[in-house]
Amino acid sequence: MPYLFTSESVSEGHPDKVADQISDALIDYFLAYDPNSKVACETLVTTGQVVLAGEVKSEAYLDVQDIAREVIRKIGYTKSEYMFEANSCGILSAIHEQSPDINQGVERKKKEDQGAGDQGMMFGYATNETDNYMPLPLDLAHALLREMAAIRREGKVMTYLRPDAKSQVTIEYSDDNKPQRIDTIVVSTQHDDFAKDSVMLKQIKEDVINIVVPRIKKKLPKRVQNLFGADINYHVNPTGKFVIGGPHGDTGLTGRKIIVDTYGGKGAHGGGAFSGKDPSKVDRSAAYATRHIAKNLVAAGVCDEVLVQVAYAIGVAQPVGLYVNTYGTAKVGQSDGEIAKRVAKIFDMRPYFIEQRFSLRTPIYAETAAYGHMGREPKVVEKIFNKGKKSEKKVKVELFPWEKLDFVDTVKKAFKIA
Repeated sequence: MPYLFTSESVSEGHPDKVADQISDALIDYFLAYDPNSKVACETLVTTGQVVLAGEVKSEAYLDVQDIAREVIRKIGYTKSEYMFEANSCGILSAIHEQSPDINQGVERKKKEDQGAGDQGMMFGYATNETDNYMPLPLDLAHALLREMAAIRREGKVMTYLRPDAKSQVTIEYSDDNKPQRIDTIVVSTQHDDFAKDSVMLKQIKEDVINIVVPRIKKKLPKRVQNLFGADINYHVNPTGKFVIGGPHGDTGLTGRKIIVDTYGGKGAHGGGAFSGKDPSKVDRSAAYATRHIAKNLVAAGVCDEVLVQVAYAIGVAQPVGLYVNTYGTAKVGQSDGEIAKRVAKIFDMRPYFIEQRFSLRTPIYAETAAYGHMGREPKVVEKIFNKGKKSEKKVKVELFPWEKLDFVDTVKKAFKIA
C-alpha cells in the first residue's frame, strides 16, 4: 500500500541555525589560524543577545564578537525592527580552556593512535532516489528555503521576505519505495508587516506557488519535475501573521536541528550534533565518514539504499563496531553482516585517518551549518579570514569532501562488481 513520508528544513535565519552558523564560523577561524585547535563551542541567541560558551585548546586568538557579528550580518539580520541586529546585539563570551581530562584521551604520541573524542554511535545513509543520494523529501525541503534565501537577497520580487523560514515536504511512495508524487508542501516565512492580514496571506501563498516552486522545478531532473502535480496541498504561513521571528521570536541554540542537518528522519541518527565541534569529536567526523561510505556503496551498485553505523569508546582509536543495513536492497549476494566486514577493510575508521581522508583540520565548516551537512556539492574555494586586517589570511579548502564518489572503483573491485 502506498505511504507518505515527510521531512522538514529550516532557513539560515532560523534561530537555531543562526546559533549553528556562529559556532561553525568560530571553528573555521580557530582552524584557519591553528589547525590543531580542539574546540567545542555552543551558541545561544535571543532578543538582542548572543551568548558564546564552550571549551577551547588553541594557539589562536580570535575576536569572537566580531566573528559573531559578521555571521549575523551575512544572514541578513541588519535592521533594528528585527529586534536582533548584527551591529547592536550584545555578545557575551564564556569560552574557556578545554579539560585536560578530555584532551588526554584524544592526543597520543603516535598520531594514528588518536582516540575518539567521545563515546557514541554515528550513522550515515544514502539512497538512489535522487542524484545526490539523499532522501527526496529533505532534498526538496532544503531547495525551497535555499531558493527563498536567494530571492530575498536578489530583492526584486517577494521583497517582504525576512530571514527566518521553515519548510516541509511530504512525498507519496509506492510499495516498492519509489517516489510517486508530492502530496504536501508547507512553507512558513517571516515577512514585513502588511496593511491587512488577508492581503498578506494571499500574496505570500501566490508567490510561493508561482515564483518559488517554478524556480526550483527548473533546476530539478525531469523525473522529479514530474512529481509536481496539480493536486499538491499547499500550507503557506498556516498560522497567519509571521512578522516576529528569528532570535526575537524564539531562542536559538547550537545543535537543535540535527535531523535537518542529516537525512530528514530517514535512516537513523546517533543523537550527537555537529556544529561547534572540531573533527576530533567523532559525533561530527565519523558521521561524515559513514555518509561517505553509504554514498559510495550505493553509487557502486552494492545496494539501492543503505544505513551505516559506527560506534566508539572515548579515548579508543578503533571503533567498537561497524553495522550495515541495506534494507533488503543488496545486489552482491552477501548478507549485511558480510558487507559490513568487507566495508571495515576498505575504510579505516580510526579518527586520525578520517581526519586525513577528508582534510578535516581545514576551515570547511561554516558552509555546513545551513541547508544540510549531507548531499552538498564538493568544491574547492578560497576563504578569507579577518579580511582587511593585519591578520588577514587566505586559505584554499575543499568543501564537503565526504560527498565525493572517490571510493566507487575500490568498492566495485572489493565486491567484484563489473
